[in-house]
This record gives sequence, structure tokens and C-alpha cells, in this order.
Amino acid sequence: MIRNRKLRMGMVGGGSGAFIGGIHRMAAQLDGQIELICGVFSSDSEKSISFGKEIYLNDQRLYRTFDEMMASEATLPEKERIDFVSIVTQNDLHFAPAMSALNHDFPVIIDKPLCFSLDEAKKLRTKVKITGLPFALTYTYAYYPMLVQAKAMVNNLEIGKIRKVMVEYPQGWLSDKLESTGQKQAVWRSDAQKAGISNCFGDIGTHCGYLAQYISGLRITEVLAGLNVFVPGRSLDDDADVLFKMEQGVKGVISASQVSQGDENNLKFRIYGDKGALEWSNNDHNTLLVKKQGKPTQIFRSGVDNSYLHEETHLNMRTPSGHPEGYIEAFANIYRYFSEDVRKYRADPTKDRNHKYPNIDDGFKGMALVDAVVASSADGNIWKKIEE
Repeated sequence: MIRNRKLRMGMVGGGSGAFIGGIHRMAAQLDGQIELICGVFSSDSEKSISFGKEIYLNDQRLYRTFDEMMASEATLPEKERIDFVSIVTQNDLHFAPAMSALNHDFPVIIDKPLCFSLDEAKKLRTKVKITGLPFALTYTYAYYPMLVQAKAMVNNLEIGKIRKVMVEYPQGWLSDKLESTGQKQAVWRSDAQKAGISNCFGDIGTHCGYLAQYISGLRITEVLAGLNVFVPGRSLDDDADVLFKMEQGVKGVISASQVSQGDENNLKFRIYGDKGALEWSNNDHNTLLVKKQGKPTQIFRSGVDNSYLHEETHLNMRTPSGHPEGYIEAFANIYRYFSEDVRKYRADPTKDRNHKYPNIDDGFKGMALVDAVVASSADGNIWKKIEE
């Protein structure tokens, strides 16, 4: 039975030179619940098979195409076939393998954004609703323990009624025209045929949008955006400034940039209520600042031995106070919650599941947000409603 063994994972993408594939593999295996069994790691079949051998997979489980993998795995007996598929390809190669997996009754966990276009997002959402299969996205930052703590404090009204949300994500890695050097990650992100209608906002702005909605519990309804291209010769945005409106009259700001000289992944999140505020930075991700007007700032720290943290926070921590815990563990939290739902689904597809991870609806919201941001900027920086 599936409850008495590790879950078997198949992977699409993530081969040599694709840094995110290794992150996913480490995260999936961190809690001892999942093992990688098979994969298609490159669109070049020879490179794919070679890489699979490098990580010591069985030669019989190294496939040349994702369709071949899905079809072959689906014919295997339950005690051998994969239980779900992890998709870690570039944006234009999300939709087809995801749809193939769903067509063969395999749950999917996929890197953000959901897919290449809003039209693809609609089709995927419809398919997931029809099948009922577990489907997750790795909006990773939200599953750092201290952002889980922030969400719990907002839910508990500890900072009162929300007024404003501010998310800032400056990077500097595309300050020069890196794509002209052939750098793999820069090349596909700067290509509209591979990245889609947006580079900067689609790549990192979507993280900001998810954080704003996840922690506040409110949906972004409208945006007024300005997308910028600072590096000459670049066709897609490398910088974005967005004003947004949320449910219940909440306002917000997203600033995302890949041309912020000297910044690495300097993600910052702030949320303001009528009784207090919370602030978090990726540069010190084990810390959450709790601020009240006229009072000293409180410093909340992650760690399984901190009794003042919410129960939800403890469920997302693994180490005592003062020990580094971050990026891979945040990925692992999503994989753990997703794997729990895969087990529950296989035991009884009609039973309620935990849905503690970003799901297909969150993926659609992300695509709709990108679509509206691009439209707002292109139409002269005007307010655009987000498609529901």
C-alpha cells in the first residue's frame, strides 16, 4: 500500500545546467517521503539519458520524451509505477508535460509560473478540476517558517485589519546583457518564445503577488503597472513597478527588478494593519519583525524550541533556534504537504485533503496577475482588473 512506502517521483527537466532541478531533487527527498525513480531531464534525449545515468537511475527508467515516460509508467503495476510528476522546465515547456501527466492519472508538482500563457492556464485549471488530482506549484518563499508565522498572526488578527501590503524583490544579476554571453538561465528568460509575455514580473513579480495574497488572505483585484527595459537590446522587461488593490479596500505595492546592481535575492515583505505591522527579509529569513506604534520592535525568531510561535510555524521548522534553515527546506515543506495529499488521494479520491500548498487556483491567479500587469503597462499605465 502507498502508506507503507516512499512515494515514487518522475521528473521532467532539471538536467545538466538547470540549477532548479537539483534544488527540487534535494527538497523532495529531505523528509524521507519521496524518491526519484525516473525522468526526462532534457529535450535532447541523449543528454537526458546521460544525466539520468550520472545520478544513478535505472537505465530502464530513463526516457527520451515526457509522453513516452507518462505512457510507459502508466502501464506498470502499482507497486512499480511513479506516484507523481515534478516539472522543472522553462515556462514554455510547462503545459504539455503537465497535461500529459494529468491525462495519465499522475498528480503534478510544477515550478512557477504555472505555464506560458493565460490560455494555457485556463485549460490546465479545467483539467485539474475534472480529474481531481493533486496539483501543486512551488511558490517557495511563502513556506519559510517566519512567513508562515506572519500568515498565522494575520489570521489571528494580531495586527488588526489589514490596510497595506508592500513586497519588494530586487535582484542585480541581469544588470548587463548576460543573455548575449549564452548564459542558459538568462537566454531563455529574455526570449518571449520561451518565457512568455514578461521576464522580470513573470519570473519574480509573481512571487511577490503570491506572497501578498497568501499572507493577507485577500485577492488582488486590480493593478496599475509600469514595466521597464533598462538594458539596451532586451525585448522583455527587466524591472517592474506595480500598484495594486485587494479585497476589503486593502492597497499595495510590488517593486521587482533584475537590474538592481549589487542585490542578490533581496526579497522583502511588509504588511500593515490598524493595530501593528510585520516585516520580513530574505536576507535574514529566520527573523520576523513585529511592530506596534509607540512600542519597541519585537524580534521573532524561528526555531523548534520557540514556544511563542504559532503551531503552523512549528510544522514548517526542522531545526533549533540559531541554526540556518531556508531555501531548500521551504521547497521541502511544499513537497511534504503535497506528498501527504497524494497519499490521501490514492487512499480515497473523494476524501478531503489538506491543500496546504499553492494549488492550481493559485497558479491561475499568478498567470492572470502577469497578464493584467503587462496589459496595464502596454495600455499607458492604467488600472486593469484581474481575471477571476
